[in-house]
Amino acid sequence: MFWALGRVGGFCMAAPIFNATVLPARIRAAVVIVLTLVLAPLAPMQQDLISAEGVATMATQLLIGASIGFVLQLVFQAVSYGGILIGQSMGLGFAELVSPTSNTSVPVLGQFYMAMVSLLFLAMDGHLQVIELLAQSFRALPPGATGIDSQSLWALVMAAGDLFAGALRVALPAMTALLLVNIGFAATSRASPSMNLFAVGFPISISMGFIALWLALRGLTGAYSALQAQAWDLMRHLAGL
Repeated sequence: MFWALGRVGGFCMAAPIFNATVLPARIRAAVVIVLTLVLAPLAPMQQDLISAEGVATMATQLLIGASIGFVLQLVFQAVSYGGILIGQSMGLGFAELVSPTSNTSVPVLGQFYMAMVSLLFLAMDGHLQVIELLAQSFRALPPGATGIDSQSLWALVMAAGDLFAGALRVALPAMTALLLVNIGFAATSRASPSMNLFAVGFPISISMGFIALWLALRGLTGAYSALQAQAWDLMRHLAGL
């Protein structure tokens, strides 16, 4: 059970939804215990835990679980950062609230996109698929095996580098529309220099931003599906599948 607890615990510490601080600690602990009991038969005993080899195996299990959860976290953060970029383009970058998932100040549109992607993840049975992936990882990478190689860790680093590209894919439709609005303001200021654009342009920019946001939400599912497909390929690679 300790090997399953290490991998499941590492995953739940890094994966979104599973590590949400808005959930009581007892519920999160209960989820870890239940998943450990379910997956424990797939993790046969390889060596004694109270030994140098056992400690190394436990550290490997934590690394495998945390790596899989971190890849999933990258997808959620990419979508959330896309919302932050839209908020900055429409003038809502200063509107921040304390996020219930991380207890940090996050722009309100970033939290909105995080809630949307969390609902999409649950609606598409992502939580069941990732539990199935953990179960399959015990067959492909049993405790005592080599674990994650250097190439897999490098692929994880490269995936983290693609975070901005994924966020831009999410925010590009709304940012393009708002760019056209700003170009219109620039033409207006050249045609009528006496007009106070700070008093007129700010409410127009926010109003047009909400319209662009409403229209861009139609493409959120496709952008999230593309990011999630890349994440599943990387998580399967990390799990040895």
